[in-house]
Amino acid sequence: MTHYSRLHKVVIDVPEGDHDKELTFWQEATGQTLTPFQRYPEYHGAFLSGDVFALLIQRLGTGPARVHLDIHTDDLEAETARLEALGARRLRLVNDHWWVMEDPAGLPFCVIPQPPGSLNEHNAQRWDD
Repeated sequence: MTHYSRLHKVVIDVPEGDHDKELTFWQEATGQTLTPFQRYPEYHGAFLSGDVFALLIQRLGTGPARVHLDIHTDDLEAETARLEALGARRLRLVNDHWWVMEDPAGLPFCVIPQPPGSLNEHNAQRWDD
């Protein structure tokens, strides 16, 4: 079965104490207002110029500051299985919605579902399973 995926955003994970200054810095650095998400208040984000790539600032409960990438896909199971075959590892399913994974070097990334039909050969990579 064919599915699509694309690298969609960079997420800057920041401890609570650094969140506000990090948010201010990245808003000034990009010239974009990073607005809070209603459903997930720990995130502030925006599409960058051209609406192709997004930036998120995530407030962490614990852990060090870091950066991770999000891959969006129209078939969550097919994409996570494809990435596992390449050496990634599933860590946890978040809100029964997206996977936190780890690449072969142990770096975190997320795989996020997109609505059916939103990804195609013009905006994503096609994978033939």
